[in-house]
Amino acid sequence: MPPALIPSDWPNRSASVQIACKPHLWHVQDIGPKSDPVLLLIHGAGGSTHSFRHLIPLLATDYRLIVIDLPGQGFTRLGARSRCGVDAMASDIAALCTAQDWPIAAIIGHSAGAAIALRLAEMMPVQAVIGINAALGKFEGASGWIFPLMARLLAITPMVAQIFSKVAATPKQVRNLLASTGSKIDPVGEAQYLHLMRMPTHVGATLAMMSQWNLDALVNRLPRQTTPTLLITAANDLAVPPSVSQKAAQRMPQARAVYVPGYGHLIHEEAAEQVSPLVRGFLAEWVKAQV
Repeated sequence: MPPALIPSDWPNRSASVQIACKPHLWHVQDIGPKSDPVLLLIHGAGGSTHSFRHLIPLLATDYRLIVIDLPGQGFTRLGARSRCGVDAMASDIAALCTAQDWPIAAIIGHSAGAAIALRLAEMMPVQAVIGINAALGKFEGASGWIFPLMARLLAITPMVAQIFSKVAATPKQVRNLLASTGSKIDPVGEAQYLHLMRMPTHVGATLAMMSQWNLDALVNRLPRQTTPTLLITAANDLAVPPSVSQKAAQRMPQARAVYVPGYGHLIHEEAAEQVSPLVRGFLAEWVKAQV
């Protein structure tokens, strides 16, 4: 039975379960035929399983999808505030997959979720990784130290998440935030993000993730990343420039970047029909059914 805290109209709510695996209480959606190859879907910072709502039905006919909320975000209960960085989250997700005996064939990650996917590929055997507007670069210029510093200060300041959720999480603010990514999200999607932004636990965990985020080691190891990888990048992404994926793919021996004209950072939400053929084509090339 789905957890009671999830709204009745939440995408794929009937597939939602909570799984305890230390240190977190995970929100997981298990969708698709159980005999098919298993794909793990990981959202970006500030998102949740709902961000894959349009992509899921385009993949679930041929794959079993394990879709998770990151620690503290969405409806996963954070068990340790110190475990919101890329290494810790990847380690905890790997432990969850092992405990549940999920034979993950490939991982699809959006934005920061793509970085976690690549870190997971170093920890567990997977056949392929797909990143959608992968956040694999550093903040540039002064923002390289200003943004992380602000995130750290906000993350440790009492009541920031509660105040933000009550004061700043308005329909207009959420609409402006989504527009700043270069994407146009439908009203239903906007309402789902608004619900998340009104959850102090979600806001607090997102701030904790930002404050602990450091990709230096992962980025330095990209030339040694041999897992076949597809990096899908959107032309109008205002959050992560397409050049980030293009440069990353050039450094990886088994990677390629695909440039999609139009659309923004949330391309998988605004144009799932454009993303799906790229994903399915790459999976058909690399992912084989478990014997």
